[in-house]
Amino acid sequence: MSSNYSYKTRDLKFILKEWLPTDEVFAYEKYQDYYSVDDIDTLIDQIDKIAREVMAPTADDGENTPVYFENGKVYIPASFKNLFKYIQENGWGTSNVDDEGGSLPFLLTCATNEFMTGANPAFMPYVALTTGAAGLIKSFGEDYHQEMFLPKMYDGTWSGTMCLTEATAGSDVGDILSKAYPTDDPRIYKIKGSKIFITGGDGDHVENVIHLYLARIDGAASGTRGISLFIVPKYWVNDDGSLEPNDVEAAGIEHKMGMKGSATVALACGDNNGCRGWLLGTYDAETGSGQGIAQMFQMMNEERLLTGSAALGVAAIAYWNAADYCKERIQGRLMTNPKAGRTQIINHEDVRRMLLLNKATLEACRAIINKAAYYIEVGHLEKDPERKKAAAGMAECLTPLAKAYPTDEAWTLICESIQAYGGYGFCEEYPVAQAARDCKIYSIWEGTNFIQSLDLVGRKWIMGKGKVFAAFLQNIEEFISENKAAVGFAKEFANLEKALVSYQAIMAAVGKYVSEGNPGIIPTYSRRILTATAQLYGGMCLLDQALIAQKKIEELGKEHYDYNFYNGKLLSAHYYLRNVVPNVWLVMDIIQDADTSVIESVTETFDY
Repeated sequence: MSSNYSYKTRDLKFILKEWLPTDEVFAYEKYQDYYSVDDIDTLIDQIDKIAREVMAPTADDGENTPVYFENGKVYIPASFKNLFKYIQENGWGTSNVDDEGGSLPFLLTCATNEFMTGANPAFMPYVALTTGAAGLIKSFGEDYHQEMFLPKMYDGTWSGTMCLTEATAGSDVGDILSKAYPTDDPRIYKIKGSKIFITGGDGDHVENVIHLYLARIDGAASGTRGISLFIVPKYWVNDDGSLEPNDVEAAGIEHKMGMKGSATVALACGDNNGCRGWLLGTYDAETGSGQGIAQMFQMMNEERLLTGSAALGVAAIAYWNAADYCKERIQGRLMTNPKAGRTQIINHEDVRRMLLLNKATLEACRAIINKAAYYIEVGHLEKDPERKKAAAGMAECLTPLAKAYPTDEAWTLICESIQAYGGYGFCEEYPVAQAARDCKIYSIWEGTNFIQSLDLVGRKWIMGKGKVFAAFLQNIEEFISENKAAVGFAKEFANLEKALVSYQAIMAAVGKYVSEGNPGIIPTYSRRILTATAQLYGGMCLLDQALIAQKKIEELGKEHYDYNFYNGKLLSAHYYLRNVVPNVWLVMDIIQDADTSVIESVTETFDY
């Protein structure tokens, strides 16, 4: 097997039990009768066991027997079929959108998504897309929609998708061409159009595929304002529960560089004038306004976090595989003691640098994602209006970081894991090659990382007249003020403080350029600004965790079995604050210099 599940759950348990106030989340009425912090170990161990023993053994099937298209039908790896049914039937997937009876908190869903995806990256999109579609039906569907579709989506009999992208409209969703035409039933519309890049868009693992489909009602306003959302099943569901074809056809599949077990399908709807869809929500015929984009964005924050955690899971398992290999592979002699003979490559300084860069950055990403999930929970469930508003604001600021930073860094970190292996890392018999191919899509899914960066700089910076992001930065400022006297971290706090000042200078420089009539600076530098933002916040998170770890070391002593874990948290903070966070003031220098080569370049520049 080229894949190898090697996930370590200790840091996740630390985050949920020792760092985040998870007990506050479990105290909300929605969860108080079902969960406590004492349940975390059991829950994580149980899902980790499923990932290790049930999911991971199917991972190679996506590579060895990838999705194929034949005679108008899509076929997925055989083992994925039983796995989809198992995950859904046993309540580890879509049924968690049902908020009745102790559904898994989003905080835990997001946390466990990391290693479930790492166990089989190509499989989990089938569950994730079904969950997203079911969530929208749960939120916006009428009772009869929910009764018609949700039970079979929960138990794995049916799957679901999100249908946004078209050949002429990718990220610019407002330009879609799919149309919806009224019928005699005001709830039902005829659908005509085509979609591409639809993950899980078809397959032989389910009896029906329930598409959540964006289209413009005939006569609706142009742009995103006129878009509505429809439930468009592959097979129409009659009142008696029977199924009949709904003129939704798979036109082909994409042949991808990775994720080969995940079906990415082109769909044709209404070619024979027989495709029908249920309108979700309402449509205002006077203004031509639909609710489709607003409905989609309700679930977008959570989906973006899950995309970030998926990238984190793939990169983390590549890192742990590389670390295990480096402990065993004997090669070379140490420059510091060449006479000692050949040694395991983990003893070479550059190998340890690669591994520590992985460890520290992955822990920063894990902290950002789970912190964002915590704020999403509080923003949804908190009764106190001020606290609810503050949490929602933090979630808004963290979401683009939680999506883009892990999905950008995963590629680079996996490349370091490949390098740590040496030549074997480039061979398909070892797990890191597949990880590199699988991970790249995450920076494109759920809004490309350029879009995330524009959301950060162009929207989050000025949200609430700047007050929301000011509160985000104030959290960092207060953390520094309250803790910078801590023994053993003087340089780290000095660097974090310098990064915060540098970041404020970045914001000031961008504001100046915009006021001078040069808004092109924002898209030119926004992705680097997002990375700097994540490094600033990630540095704070790792320092906060290191303070907890230091106290535990003082309490437990060096002989305790958990010493190396806590000491590793100190080393992660030291390395990240001294080697990664300095990029923030490098970005400041670059933006203050304001090189305009990108803006000045013309199309013909790239002819050579």
